[in-house]
Amino acid sequence: MFARALAVFPLHAKPDDDIIPLVGSRYFTAWEFPPYAVVTLVVVAALYLWGVWTLHRRGDRWPVMRTVSFVGLGLGSIAVATFSFLGVYDTVLFWTHMIQHMLLNMIAPVFLVFGAPATLALRALPKRPRAVLLAVLHSTVAKILLFPPLTTGLMVASPFALYMTGWYDLTLRNDFWHDSLHFYLVTVGSLFFFPLLGVDPVPIKMPYPIRILLFFLTMPFHAFLGVTIMGSTRLIAEEWYLSFDRAWGLSPMEDQSWAGGLMWATGDITMLAAMITIFVQWIKDSNREAKRVDRALDREEAQRARQAGLGYDDGKYNAKDGPR
Repeated sequence: MFARALAVFPLHAKPDDDIIPLVGSRYFTAWEFPPYAVVTLVVVAALYLWGVWTLHRRGDRWPVMRTVSFVGLGLGSIAVATFSFLGVYDTVLFWTHMIQHMLLNMIAPVFLVFGAPATLALRALPKRPRAVLLAVLHSTVAKILLFPPLTTGLMVASPFALYMTGWYDLTLRNDFWHDSLHFYLVTVGSLFFFPLLGVDPVPIKMPYPIRILLFFLTMPFHAFLGVTIMGSTRLIAEEWYLSFDRAWGLSPMEDQSWAGGLMWATGDITMLAAMITIFVQWIKDSNREAKRVDRALDREEAQRARQAGLGYDDGKYNAKDGPR
């Protein structure tokens, strides 16, 4: 029974397989569609689009860019990482795995979070399910899972644990753990970006300077690990990669060097873009708060004016209290 259950997972390329070289048009034609992954993405996309359709049916609006971000860019990034040549060769070439890693862990989660799925659900669900979702979002478990220092620690520590221990080698040799890693990367990335980007309601609201600081703190760790992988004279998962005995593509050592460079560059670019986004949100929120304060002060001034017996007529004082 256990063997049949594992059969739903794709059998990733192994050294004994007849590997087609990744050259030329193979970059565009090497696509595979694991049924469980296809079904998962289709169900998630359908649920999101159902929420959008529910809002439109009752006359409410939902920003088109949020739908594009979640379905097109977020789920689309996961599909490319899983189905394209990146997924087909992710156990053969380290650099393809690294692009896949960054797509699943840092790129796709940003777009998923900007799609505001929790806000959409709160607006589209009936009263009782909406109350349950609100309770979950404000539960102790959610406060722990979405606690920014904790999620930042997971974001920083996970790559080190993956590549500096036997974890990565295990994911290469075992299909179940290989696909579990994909799910883990998306989950950790979403937990990290969800409270810091602050699009959806979160149980713990972090000040903008703290959010920027947490983004800033993650950058040197990804850069350090990337540089370490680039400069290492020992191959990660050496026995596995050498057993392919490839006569095409980058050499195993060049392959690892490219992978480290991709981690360094992609991590820094993503975090910098996220920091800029947070800074822009900070400015917009500050401007909205300033306008709100100005309106409140205007109301207080008008109230004091009325209490002092002053009246306004077309923006001018009346004859008793001043010139018209």
